[in-house]
Amino acid sequence: MALHKSMLEEFGLGTVWVRRGAASAETSAAVPEGSMAGAPDVEPAAEVQRSAPRALVDEPHVPVARKADPVDTLTALDAALSAAQTSANNAQQTPPAKIDPQRIDSVEPPVFDDLPWLDDVAPQAPAASETIDDAADDIATLDWDTLAARVSVCERCRLCERRTNSVFGVGDREADWMLIGEAPGENEDKLGEPFVGQAGKLLDSMLHAVALSREDNVFIANVIKCRPPGNRNPELDEVARCEPYLKRQVELVKPKLIVALGRFAAQSLLKTEASIASLRGRVHDYQGVPVIVTYHPAYLLRSLPDKAKAWADLCLAQATYRKSLQAEEGP
Repeated sequence: MALHKSMLEEFGLGTVWVRRGAASAETSAAVPEGSMAGAPDVEPAAEVQRSAPRALVDEPHVPVARKADPVDTLTALDAALSAAQTSANNAQQTPPAKIDPQRIDSVEPPVFDDLPWLDDVAPQAPAASETIDDAADDIATLDWDTLAARVSVCERCRLCERRTNSVFGVGDREADWMLIGEAPGENEDKLGEPFVGQAGKLLDSMLHAVALSREDNVFIANVIKCRPPGNRNPELDEVARCEPYLKRQVELVKPKLIVALGRFAAQSLLKTEASIASLRGRVHDYQGVPVIVTYHPAYLLRSLPDKAKAWADLCLAQATYRKSLQAEEGP
């Protein structure tokens, strides 16, 4: 009841107490003198209670003259609350404002580069070799010096954008042995020479074990002439752009044996996706030249137990080379 009473007072419908003297005077003024002559002798308070309904009828604009019915008040309050709830629901269900599609279309989307290693490089127009590959036709006719000069300024793929030096190759240009690796690393990019650093030292030791050196009867090159960023594997289009250079090098060297160093070099030369484990221990062919597959020296630095397998591959390469010499000499 206390809650109902406070709610009634909040809406201005609570009980209003009037002084007894003021109520009697007001009642006397409202009732004619003739009607008061035969009235029973009652207390003024009773007269106020009987006169209150009549005052409401005569003066409907004065709501404080009657005592409100609690049932009616609660019904009205419930109706007001229901109306407020309905209004809130309608506001939530109001559809969002329409978006002008023309305004959205006029906003240019952000540019995302799918090559994170080029984030700090200003956009450049594609090189001519990326759109027209006519330059590959004359590579097969170049001599050593012209071929080396062409590689040093090559822009046939995007690897040229971040290189320090292209890595053409090193060694005896009339060698019987040709070693082909994957791609230049960080040290090779700085010096412009293949297989330097710890991997290069290990390769030199492997060559010395079969009485060879990179200065005598050995030419060393890579499938890719420029370093891929982060030493990642080159992309297929990068291999395709660089392949004419390697093919021409093989034609100029005319080796009797090729040793493919690493999985990527072997897969690129032999046009296969087979694992290096399945390619080892067999003699393959590249442009009529026998090919032996072995591990990359950088891999052997991380996996010392496989050095024995690499030695077995070198022994197979040496035996294959001897057979090539015997085939040339004849019976």
